Amino acid sequence: MGEEVKESKMIEDVRSAVFKHSESLEGSCAKIQGYDFNDGINYTQILKSLLSTGFQASNFGDAIEIVNEMLDWRLSHEQVTEDCSEEESNPAYRESVKCKIFLGFTSNLISSGVRDIIRYLAQHHMVDVIVTTAGGIEEDLIKCLADTYRGEFSLPGAALRSKGLNRTGNLLVPNDNYCKFEDWIIPILDQMLQEQNTQHVLWTPSKVISRMGKEINDESSYLYWAYKNNIPVFCPALTDGSLGDMLYFHSFRNPGLVIDIVQDVVAMDSEAVNANPRKTGMILLGGGLPKHHICNANMMRNGADYAVYINTAQEFDGSDSGARPDEAVSWGKIRVSAKSVKVHCDATIAFPLLVAQTFATKKTQKPSS
Repeated sequence: MGEEVKESKMIEDVRSAVFKHSESLEGSCAKIQGYDFNDGINYTQILKSLLSTGFQASNFGDAIEIVNEMLDWRLSHEQVTEDCSEEESNPAYRESVKCKIFLGFTSNLISSGVRDIIRYLAQHHMVDVIVTTAGGIEEDLIKCLADTYRGEFSLPGAALRSKGLNRTGNLLVPNDNYCKFEDWIIPILDQMLQEQNTQHVLWTPSKVISRMGKEINDESSYLYWAYKNNIPVFCPALTDGSLGDMLYFHSFRNPGLVIDIVQDVVAMDSEAVNANPRKTGMILLGGGLPKHHICNANMMRNGADYAVYINTAQEFDGSDSGARPDEAVSWGKIRVSAKSVKVHCDATIAFPLLVAQTFATKKTQKPSS
């Protein structure tokens, strides 16, 4: 009998361990539920359903909501403070003040078709500050002169080299494209050097980039639209690519051109510091320099108010590329009160869908009567 009691107690202990009473999640968490295709094919509702799908789909759903909050925010949503100026207390002015949006992306996205999405944002002045790498500048310009083609990730490098073809992932860039780029850019560098010597122009990377946007004069170029709409494009590593090669070649045939990066870091940090009383939002595609440069500038104002990361990098090697938003909070690059998310996804998949549910949707919405 004693053995039966002992066994019964053991079973009860096991049951209580396995079937531990749950805390109720009703009302505090969203229910996981995917899209029902019995309702037909409705792409807007499919994308909205990602929020309750789970895993990275839900992170992507959060990203859509955060970007829409960036776009919807107005200073009029905040309480008027006692120390604000007369202008800042004016209701019409407060309604006109929007969130300042920083967009950062790596060069591979300009090599890809995402370039056309970024061009759309610059064309309609939907972002306020852009940061990219050297490839993100030159590839935009080169695509105005010659095309990039689809290849395969598996194409062997030696065979491509013999054909004068460069591979970026599964994209192919003919080497002739860079020859055309040299023919186009060298006369512009000559003119810039002359302006430096005769008009005392102080060139910075962002001024060089703006000049390139003006000179390319091509509506397929996001740099052209950034120039037209006075959107600053920063690239601290302007020499790390074909642009650097061109500056190298130019230094032999016509030496003396100076590009000052110090003035640009002042300008970049000022974009964040002088954003007040606006909120700031960061949309960061990929990692590396663009991600950190934008985060670091926002540290100067005690952090951004919104942050969306989209990349495939991992945090386990301690890289800034892979770091989650919470790490940036520890540095003061994102505010403690900010809304932020990281989407672990290839930006060529996620970003067009994100823009479709945010920037593009708001542009096509008719104003309420």
